Amino acid sequence: MAKITLLAENNCVASAIAGFVDALSVANLWWLYMKNDGGGPLFETEIISIDGKPVTAQGGITLIPLRSMHEIEKTDLILLPAFLPPFDMENPRIKTICEWTKHNHKSGNNIACTCTGTFLLAETGLLNGRVATTNWQFAEIFKRQYPKVNLQIKRILTEDHGLYCTGAATAFMSLCLHLIEKYGSPDLASRCAKGLLVDTDRQSQAPYGVYDFWRNHSDKQIKKAQQWMEKNYENKFSIDDVAESIGISPRHFKRRFKSATGETPLAYLQRLRIENAKRFLERTLDTVNEITWKVGYEDINSFRRLFIKHTGLTPKNYRNKFSSTYRYKVIQ
Repeated sequence: MAKITLLAENNCVASAIAGFVDALSVANLWWLYMKNDGGGPLFETEIISIDGKPVTAQGGITLIPLRSMHEIEKTDLILLPAFLPPFDMENPRIKTICEWTKHNHKSGNNIACTCTGTFLLAETGLLNGRVATTNWQFAEIFKRQYPKVNLQIKRILTEDHGLYCTGAATAFMSLCLHLIEKYGSPDLASRCAKGLLVDTDRQSQAPYGVYDFWRNHSDKQIKKAQQWMEKNYENKFSIDDVAESIGISPRHFKRRFKSATGETPLAYLQRLRIENAKRFLERTLDTVNEITWKVGYEDINSFRRLFIKHTGLTPKNYRNKFSSTYRYKVIQ
């Protein structure tokens, strides 16, 4: 029997903790049904807190632990919780959790985190030089705070030397299925995925991402350039044309743009066009050819390759996945 220990803390997100317990409970039911040998369950779960006292999660949800984290010796996996921003890593309780986590990893216990819980795990230093993922919405913040971590933001699930990380929100279910397959069997994981309505082909967060067009900088001329591109993205123009529109030499413009936004002007323009293409795919019935022209491209094959690069899906598959308007019209 695998023991899964879930750490609860004040202001944490309760959904992954409760969802983990529920998913593994479903796995236990299927396990007992499939084995039919009178044996025990596959998983044992327990919720703990720093001092064994109840904690209040987001939304005022009270989580009641079974014991203090200091009573834990050997477990198969410790799950660290996620938090909503702002992430207060200077909180003394967070410092205590970090020290306890480092001690447990050194003792041989596997450590997992869900969503923004990667910030907590990164704070321990254990992820330095390791592969990790986190909620795609906070990728840039994470990279600035923890540059030594090998962040693979497109990944739904990562594992490196007994350190597990998952992507945004419901990505914790991918970790659940991984554990169900690891300690149970592929057949058990498949049955649980079907029962829980979890898509097992999710390998990337890329299709779900919404690009953050960075404007929180003080370079007014670069902001004007961003605004110019946003108004004219559907037209054919060069990056030199953008520089000319704000009266800066092309070479100086490219350097200043990268410094202000973190992107080259060309990469920024590509992102801008792809985000608008996604919006057209989600909200209209325009053909892919029409959308290609609407966002400033003439070659549909080049557009398709660029779209796949940024989203991991073809335009058609993206529409099938995210456009309720399209599905409704097809059904009609």
